[in-house]
Amino acid sequence: MRHPRDIDLPLTVDRTSGVPLGEQLVRQVRDLVARGVLRPGDPLPSSRALAARLGTSRGTVTAAWDVLTGEGYLVADRGATRITPSLHLDREPAPATTTPPSRTLPAPVRTTPRRSLSVPPPSQTTPPRATPHDRTSTPRLATPPARPGDARHAGSAATPPGTPLPSVTTVGGARVLDLRPGTGPVTALDTPAWRGAWRDAAGATARGETPGASLQEHLSAYLRLSRGIVRAPEDILVTAGVRDGLQLVLRVLGLARRRTLRVAVENPGYPALRRVVEAAGHTALPVTVDHHGLDPAALPTGCWGGASRWDVSAPPDVLVLTPGHQYPLGGTMPVSRRAELLAWAREHGAVVIEDDYDSELRHTGQPLPALGALDTARDTVVTLGSFAKVLGSSVGVGHLVAPDPLLPELIRARADLGSPVSRVAQDAIARFMDAGEFQRHTARMRRSFRRRRSLVSDALADLPGVVVVPMAGGAHAVVEVPDEDAAVARARERGVLVSGLGEYWTGRARPAGRTQAASSSGGGLVLGLTARDEDLARGAAVLREVLGGIPGGGGQRAGAPTRDAR
Repeated sequence: MRHPRDIDLPLTVDRTSGVPLGEQLVRQVRDLVARGVLRPGDPLPSSRALAARLGTSRGTVTAAWDVLTGEGYLVADRGATRITPSLHLDREPAPATTTPPSRTLPAPVRTTPRRSLSVPPPSQTTPPRATPHDRTSTPRLATPPARPGDARHAGSAATPPGTPLPSVTTVGGARVLDLRPGTGPVTALDTPAWRGAWRDAAGATARGETPGASLQEHLSAYLRLSRGIVRAPEDILVTAGVRDGLQLVLRVLGLARRRTLRVAVENPGYPALRRVVEAAGHTALPVTVDHHGLDPAALPTGCWGGASRWDVSAPPDVLVLTPGHQYPLGGTMPVSRRAELLAWAREHGAVVIEDDYDSELRHTGQPLPALGALDTARDTVVTLGSFAKVLGSSVGVGHLVAPDPLLPELIRARADLGSPVSRVAQDAIARFMDAGEFQRHTARMRRSFRRRRSLVSDALADLPGVVVVPMAGGAHAVVEVPDEDAAVARARERGVLVSGLGEYWTGRARPAGRTQAASSSGGGLVLGLTARDEDLARGAAVLREVLGGIPGGGGQRAGAPTRDAR
């Protein structure tokens, strides 16, 4: 990590606490060092960048850095501040801190001994973990057939890396502006650094040269510094995206438990994940979410008995969640609910699969620790990630971090089935990260999506009955409208394609009536923010005219047919 100013450490401040803000930062850095999240030689963000993100003065951050420097934790190195390279701690790592110092929650109490995830012992001694070379030398793992518009977790490289998708397309012979999520260009990634990374990777492979630092090594450092997940490079599996990782986990769990799995999915949620569950032969259980994400009290067949007691006859085997940025509603699951979900999963032997699809794109507020970081026992959470939102869906590369009981069987399955990602692709992205270009590009994307979200909000701000749902980041926007079907149809007539929020629901009709939570609104539109600024501005102008002509108060028809997304 050569470019510290773009590092996004899990640091927060609590202005309601009696602890000075600078002291909070000092305590948190000490804790990150003690837990191994920050290691000797790791760079820290610049004082200016961190102060801007936290909303504090630069002097507050500088004073905290000065204290830590005096204690020997930090050292100035060629204009950057780093963890002292010679730092050595002779103590056991401290428990994870999940909230600012004044609000630290106790870790969930383990009521049962450490358990196995029902993975039967192999018939022979488990082979050594596959190396990056081993995982790229076997045939490609089959993935579900691509569907039109399925670009958020795309697992194939249908177009050359960095090729922008046009915002303007042709439907039925007419030219239309496509603002549906996943259909526009993520970015113009045709840069010298991007082309050079692929050229050098291809050349090194052709010459039979051994690559430098592997993609797993870069991912290990990235997950540790940005998400608080501490894992060795050999514990990280490279995938073709989130859908590929999900089907691999379901395959291993299904074989282990020798039955059809009950998989809880968010409702509304991303339809492609539900289709992966069903294609794998398992049962998808839609669970309604609120503006904080999935609530344990809403889990199928479960009822809250009070006094920390659950009465459940047949709980889900797997929970598939987007806690960092619920898709599509955009809410963030609070730490207290995350701890409750982990406690519930441990109590009922369930595996939690965290779809951390766009954590890099949070541009307001303070990041919360990933579920995988809160799983300090490393026995419950699978974290899936993807480069699709930052580098584009055509890259087709992601990662998987699994709990210890599942990891050996996942590595074995990946080795048996073969890696779906070529060595060239892995090496190219590793080179892109090694040069610091990934960090710089991610920072540009955050600024771009923040600007485009403001563009949509400003265009629709004063329309009666229309609300642009606040979100802390991401590459899409949700707009609450009084009549979803009318808005989608009239926008299409004007040559602008948008998705209706109803497309993301399944199992039952969406609740009628408007509330603060977008999931309970009368209807809504989902817009991708990947189009060019001029295209997005033109589409927002059309939507303003369309929505201004729709009478307020009319919600989506009860019992309207559920559509599949994009």
